[in-house]
Amino acid sequence: MTERREELAANLADVEERIAAACAAAGRGREEVTLIVVTKTFPASDVRILSELGVRHVAENRDQDAAPKAAACADLPLEWHFVGQLQTNKVRSVAGYADVVQSVDRSRLVTALSKEAVRNGRELGCLVQVALDAGEGGRGERGGVAPDGVAELARLVDGAEGLRLDGLMTVAPLTGEYAGRQQAAFERLMDLSADLRAVHPAANMVSAGMSADLEQAVAAGATHVRVGSAVLGVRPGLG
Repeated sequence: MTERREELAANLADVEERIAAACAAAGRGREEVTLIVVTKTFPASDVRILSELGVRHVAENRDQDAAPKAAACADLPLEWHFVGQLQTNKVRSVAGYADVVQSVDRSRLVTALSKEAVRNGRELGCLVQVALDAGEGGRGERGGVAPDGVAELARLVDGAEGLRLDGLMTVAPLTGEYAGRQQAAFERLMDLSADLRAVHPAANMVSAGMSADLEQAVAAGATHVRVGSAVLGVRPGLG
Protein backbone atom coordinates (compact mmCIF):
# COMPACT_ATOMS: atom_id res chain seq x y z
CA MET A 1 0.00 0.00 0.00
CA THR A 2 2.92 2.33 0.79
CA GLU A 3 4.38 1.65 -2.65
CA ARG A 4 1.05 2.38 -4.35
CA ARG A 5 0.64 5.57 -2.33
CA GLU A 6 4.09 6.75 -3.45
CA GLU A 7 3.26 5.92 -7.07
CA LEU A 8 -0.04 7.80 -6.99
CA ALA A 9 1.51 10.76 -5.17
CA ALA A 10 4.27 11.03 -7.82
CA ASN A 11 1.81 10.72 -10.71
CA LEU A 12 -0.53 13.26 -9.14
CA ALA A 13 2.36 15.70 -8.68
CA ASP A 14 3.30 15.29 -12.37
CA VAL A 15 -0.27 15.98 -13.49
CA GLU A 16 -0.53 18.98 -11.17
CA GLU A 17 2.69 20.32 -12.72
CA ARG A 18 1.26 19.86 -16.23
CA ILE A 19 -1.97 21.67 -15.33
CA ALA A 20 -0.08 24.51 -13.63
CA ALA A 21 2.22 24.91 -16.65
CA ALA A 22 -0.75 24.85 -19.04
CA CYS A 23 -2.53 27.49 -16.94
CA ALA A 24 0.57 29.68 -16.89
CA ALA A 25 0.99 29.35 -20.67
CA ALA A 26 -2.65 30.34 -21.16
CA GLY A 27 -2.46 33.26 -18.74
CA ARG A 28 -4.91 31.56 -16.39
CA GLY A 29 -4.78 31.04 -12.65
CA ARG A 30 -4.26 27.45 -11.48
CA GLU A 31 -7.42 27.78 -9.40
CA GLU A 32 -9.46 28.16 -12.62
CA VAL A 33 -9.03 24.49 -13.51
CA THR A 34 -10.37 21.59 -11.43
CA LEU A 35 -8.80 18.13 -11.73
CA ILE A 36 -11.22 15.21 -11.87
CA VAL A 37 -9.44 11.85 -11.48
CA VAL A 38 -11.11 9.11 -13.52
CA THR A 39 -10.91 6.04 -11.28
CA LYS A 40 -12.73 3.56 -13.54
CA THR A 41 -11.47 -0.05 -13.25
CA PHE A 42 -9.31 0.86 -10.22
CA PRO A 43 -10.22 -0.27 -6.68
CA ALA A 44 -11.77 1.69 -3.84
CA SER A 45 -8.40 1.49 -2.05
CA ASP A 46 -6.92 3.76 -4.75
CA VAL A 47 -9.79 6.22 -4.33
CA ARG A 48 -9.06 6.28 -0.60
CA ILE A 49 -5.37 7.05 -1.22
CA LEU A 50 -6.27 9.79 -3.72
CA SER A 51 -8.58 11.36 -1.16
CA GLU A 52 -5.75 11.34 1.41
CA LEU A 53 -3.56 13.04 -1.21
CA GLY A 54 -6.07 15.87 -1.58
CA VAL A 55 -8.16 14.78 -4.58
CA ARG A 56 -11.76 15.95 -4.20
CA HIS A 57 -13.31 15.01 -7.56
CA VAL A 58 -13.45 11.47 -8.97
CA ALA A 59 -15.22 10.10 -12.04
CA GLU A 60 -16.61 6.75 -13.11
CA ASN A 61 -18.15 5.56 -16.37
CA ARG A 62 -19.86 2.25 -15.49
CA ASP A 63 -22.52 2.03 -12.82
CA GLN A 64 -21.78 -1.61 -11.97
CA ASP A 65 -18.25 -0.59 -10.92
CA ALA A 66 -19.11 2.84 -9.57
CA ALA A 67 -22.00 2.02 -7.23
CA PRO A 68 -20.11 -0.37 -4.90
CA LYS A 69 -17.00 1.86 -5.01
CA ALA A 70 -18.97 4.98 -4.08
CA ALA A 71 -20.62 3.05 -1.24
CA ALA A 72 -17.22 1.85 0.03
CA CYS A 73 -15.95 5.45 -0.03
CA ALA A 74 -19.07 7.15 1.30
CA ASP A 75 -17.17 8.51 4.31
CA LEU A 76 -14.74 10.48 2.12
CA PRO A 77 -15.16 14.18 1.19
CA LEU A 78 -15.51 13.45 -2.53
CA GLU A 79 -17.65 14.69 -5.38
CA TRP A 80 -18.56 11.84 -7.74
CA HIS A 81 -18.93 12.50 -11.46
CA PHE A 82 -20.57 10.03 -13.83
CA VAL A 83 -18.96 10.40 -17.26
CA GLY A 84 -20.06 7.34 -19.26
CA GLN A 85 -22.95 6.75 -21.61
CA LEU A 86 -25.89 6.31 -19.26
CA GLN A 87 -28.75 3.93 -19.98
CA THR A 88 -32.08 4.87 -18.42
CA ASN A 89 -32.26 1.54 -16.53
CA LYS A 90 -29.13 2.58 -14.57
CA VAL A 91 -30.39 6.05 -13.65
CA ARG A 92 -31.95 5.02 -10.32
CA SER A 93 -28.61 3.68 -9.10
CA VAL A 94 -26.47 6.52 -10.50
CA ALA A 95 -28.75 9.20 -9.04
CA GLY A 96 -28.10 7.73 -5.61
CA TYR A 97 -24.38 8.51 -5.51
CA ALA A 98 -23.39 10.81 -8.40
CA ASP A 99 -23.12 14.50 -7.63
CA VAL A 100 -22.72 15.43 -11.30
CA VAL A 101 -23.78 13.53 -14.42
CA GLN A 102 -21.57 14.77 -17.25
CA SER A 103 -23.09 12.67 -20.02
CA VAL A 104 -26.63 14.03 -20.45
CA ASP A 105 -27.40 13.67 -24.16
CA ARG A 106 -31.12 13.06 -24.67
CA SER A 107 -34.47 14.17 -23.33
CA ARG A 108 -35.44 10.70 -21.98
CA LEU A 109 -32.39 10.80 -19.75
CA VAL A 110 -33.35 14.23 -18.42
CA THR A 111 -36.80 12.93 -17.48
CA ALA A 112 -35.40 9.82 -15.77
CA LEU A 113 -32.72 11.76 -13.86
CA SER A 114 -35.24 14.33 -12.69
CA LYS A 115 -37.58 11.64 -11.38
CA GLU A 116 -34.83 9.90 -9.40
CA ALA A 117 -33.28 13.11 -8.09
CA VAL A 118 -36.67 14.12 -6.70
CA ARG A 119 -37.23 10.64 -5.28
CA ASN A 120 -33.88 10.82 -3.48
CA GLY A 121 -34.39 14.39 -2.33
CA ARG A 122 -31.16 15.38 -4.09
CA GLU A 123 -30.05 18.02 -6.56
CA LEU A 124 -28.05 16.51 -9.41
CA GLY A 125 -25.62 18.61 -11.38
CA CYS A 126 -25.88 17.96 -15.13
CA LEU A 127 -23.61 18.67 -18.08
CA VAL A 128 -24.89 18.43 -21.62
CA GLN A 129 -22.49 16.14 -23.49
CA VAL A 130 -21.66 17.62 -26.88
CA ALA A 131 -20.71 15.33 -29.78
CA LEU A 132 -18.56 17.40 -32.12
CA ASP A 133 -18.47 14.47 -34.56
CA ALA A 134 -22.27 14.33 -34.87
CA GLY A 135 -24.16 15.60 -37.89
CA GLU A 136 -27.12 17.94 -37.53
CA GLY A 137 -29.65 16.52 -35.11
CA GLY A 138 -27.54 13.38 -34.60
CA ARG A 139 -25.55 11.78 -31.81
CA GLY A 140 -21.88 10.98 -31.56
CA GLU A 141 -20.11 7.61 -31.56
CA ARG A 142 -19.36 7.96 -27.85
CA GLY A 143 -22.65 9.60 -26.91
CA GLY A 144 -23.46 13.27 -26.92
CA VAL A 145 -25.85 15.57 -28.72
CA ALA A 146 -24.93 17.47 -31.88
CA PRO A 147 -24.07 21.16 -31.36
CA ASP A 148 -27.42 22.23 -32.83
CA GLY A 149 -29.24 20.27 -30.10
CA VAL A 150 -27.45 21.78 -27.12
CA ALA A 151 -29.77 24.73 -26.49
CA GLU A 152 -32.94 22.64 -26.41
CA LEU A 153 -31.48 19.94 -24.16
CA ALA A 154 -30.06 22.59 -21.83
CA ARG A 155 -33.51 24.18 -21.64
CA LEU A 156 -35.01 20.82 -20.61
CA VAL A 157 -32.37 20.26 -17.90
CA ASP A 158 -32.80 23.80 -16.57
CA GLY A 159 -36.53 23.32 -16.27
CA ALA A 160 -36.40 19.85 -14.70
CA GLU A 161 -37.09 19.45 -10.99
CA GLY A 162 -34.11 18.14 -9.01
CA LEU A 163 -31.57 18.94 -11.74
CA ARG A 164 -29.06 21.78 -11.98
CA LEU A 165 -27.66 22.81 -15.35
CA ASP A 166 -23.91 23.14 -14.76
CA GLY A 167 -22.52 23.41 -18.31
CA LEU A 168 -21.05 21.32 -21.12
CA MET A 169 -18.78 18.31 -21.61
CA THR A 170 -17.09 16.79 -24.64
CA VAL A 171 -14.66 14.06 -25.60
CA ALA A 172 -12.23 14.99 -28.41
CA PRO A 173 -13.64 13.28 -31.53
CA LEU A 174 -11.77 10.45 -33.27
CA THR A 175 -13.53 11.07 -36.58
CA GLY A 176 -14.87 14.01 -38.57
CA GLU A 177 -13.49 17.50 -38.99
CA TYR A 178 -12.01 17.66 -35.49
CA ALA A 179 -10.17 14.31 -35.58
CA GLY A 180 -6.61 14.95 -34.39
CA ARG A 181 -7.45 18.62 -33.78
CA GLN A 182 -8.14 18.61 -30.06
CA GLN A 183 -7.55 22.30 -29.46
CA ALA A 184 -9.89 23.29 -32.29
CA ALA A 185 -12.51 20.91 -30.86
CA PHE A 186 -12.19 22.39 -27.39
CA GLU A 187 -12.34 25.94 -28.76
CA ARG A 188 -15.57 25.01 -30.51
CA LEU A 189 -16.90 23.74 -27.17
CA MET A 190 -15.97 27.09 -25.57
CA ASP A 191 -17.96 28.91 -28.27
CA LEU A 192 -20.95 26.71 -27.45
CA SER A 193 -20.38 27.41 -23.75
CA ALA A 194 -20.48 31.17 -24.41
CA ASP A 195 -23.82 30.72 -26.22
CA LEU A 196 -25.14 28.65 -23.31
CA ARG A 197 -24.00 31.16 -20.66
CA ALA A 198 -25.76 33.97 -22.53
CA VAL A 199 -29.03 32.20 -21.66
CA HIS A 200 -28.00 30.32 -18.50
CA PRO A 201 -25.25 32.41 -16.81
CA ALA A 202 -24.66 29.91 -13.99
CA ALA A 203 -23.93 27.04 -16.42
CA ASN A 204 -20.25 27.90 -16.63
CA MET A 205 -18.61 24.48 -16.21
CA VAL A 206 -16.70 23.18 -19.24
CA SER A 207 -15.39 19.63 -18.89
CA ALA A 208 -12.85 18.74 -21.58
CA GLY A 209 -9.43 17.18 -21.92
CA MET A 210 -7.98 13.92 -20.64
CA SER A 211 -4.49 12.53 -19.95
CA ALA A 212 -3.25 13.04 -23.53
CA ASP A 213 -4.78 16.43 -24.30
CA LEU A 214 -5.32 18.30 -21.04
CA GLU A 215 -2.95 21.09 -22.15
CA GLN A 216 -5.08 21.84 -25.22
CA ALA A 217 -8.23 21.86 -23.07
CA VAL A 218 -6.71 24.29 -20.58
CA ALA A 219 -5.48 26.51 -23.42
CA ALA A 220 -9.00 26.61 -24.87
CA GLY A 221 -10.55 27.55 -21.51
CA ALA A 222 -11.84 24.31 -19.93
CA THR A 223 -12.76 24.60 -16.25
CA HIS A 224 -12.44 20.85 -15.54
CA VAL A 225 -10.10 18.19 -16.93
CA ARG A 226 -10.73 14.44 -16.58
CA VAL A 227 -7.48 12.53 -16.06
CA GLY A 228 -7.23 8.78 -15.54
CA SER A 229 -4.14 6.91 -16.76
CA ALA A 230 -1.70 9.77 -16.11
CA VAL A 231 -2.60 9.54 -12.40
CA LEU A 232 -3.48 5.88 -11.90
CA GLY A 233 -1.31 4.18 -14.54
CA VAL A 234 -2.27 1.72 -17.25
CA ARG A 235 -5.71 0.30 -16.66
CA PRO A 236 -5.88 -3.32 -15.44
CA GLY A 237 -6.25 -5.67 -18.39
CA LEU A 238 -4.84 -3.16 -20.88
CA GLY A 239 -1.20 -4.09 -20.57
